[in-house]
Amino acid sequence: MLTRREWMQVTAGAGLSLGLTPRLLEALAQGQLIKRAIPSTGEMLPVIGLGSSATFSQVARSEDVAALKAVFQAMLDKGATVFDTAPSYGASEQTAGNIVNEMGAAGKFFWATKLNVAGRGGAGADPAAAKAQVERSFAIFKQPKVDLIQVHNMGDPPAQLAILKDYKKEGRVRYIGITTTFDGQYGELEQVMRNEPLDFIGIDYAVDNRNVEERILPLAQERKIGVLAYAPFGRTGLFRRVGDRPVPDFAKEFDATTWAQVFLKWIIGHPAITAVTPATSQAKNMLDNIAGGVGRLPTAAHRKQLAEFIDGLPAVERRRG
Repeated sequence: MLTRREWMQVTAGAGLSLGLTPRLLEALAQGQLIKRAIPSTGEMLPVIGLGSSATFSQVARSEDVAALKAVFQAMLDKGATVFDTAPSYGASEQTAGNIVNEMGAAGKFFWATKLNVAGRGGAGADPAAAKAQVERSFAIFKQPKVDLIQVHNMGDPPAQLAILKDYKKEGRVRYIGITTTFDGQYGELEQVMRNEPLDFIGIDYAVDNRNVEERILPLAQERKIGVLAYAPFGRTGLFRRVGDRPVPDFAKEFDATTWAQVFLKWIIGHPAITAVTPATSQAKNMLDNIAGGVGRLPTAAHRKQLAEFIDGLPAVERRRG
């Protein structure tokens, strides 16, 4: 096993090629990426993963995906195995499958995708179309099992969860769940959490978007449901909100040296969170995000202090996408 000094020497060359700062290299050298147990089974997952909407999706549509290959390699190097995607994220699912299979590393990732067949507005989802979409995900990942499939944004839970439960019973899907990124769907989400055997939920959660703390996260803990946190940077709103302000001094007390690390550690500091999946198309940003899952985490007092700090800043528009 490498000593900390040896590790720093080994990674310094890679750091120079990616433009990593000494502070980021120091953060990555703090220790191993933290892992959390999936409540329904106890399986351990790294707390930082990768989402594939937004900037990842934009690059996935292009012909040059070298940057995304570097992102996946950074994940492999540091043990950040959770990859969250969806058929609705443009070319993201297909491009990611192509890249990781070309790398010969598909079996090393925790694949989380979604069932996305329209079923809102009173119209039930077409079971045949739903099954065809699941089978397409299997074909893309080229794996005998998909780790997690979640019903996307509360799309017809009775019909689509029934399909996923059948896949899980057959042993082809390991975990099932449901997501929403809309506050107006939280009431319906609570009902599903209480009445269905979910392994996971996926929700938006950030220091400037704390609505799930009142009911959703406590219910997840009560029902032993894992939580994937999406949009941890407020869809870039948090970075725009802090601007060029320096990271607060108290962040040193939980080993955060960049704003990305501060925001991610704040989320992971909540015990209900299983993993956070920020999207990026740059390896440098991926490594910065991973550093947010290394070292000490903020205490409840730190989390309250940061929330108050952010609340005191001028608000910005939250962008979807």
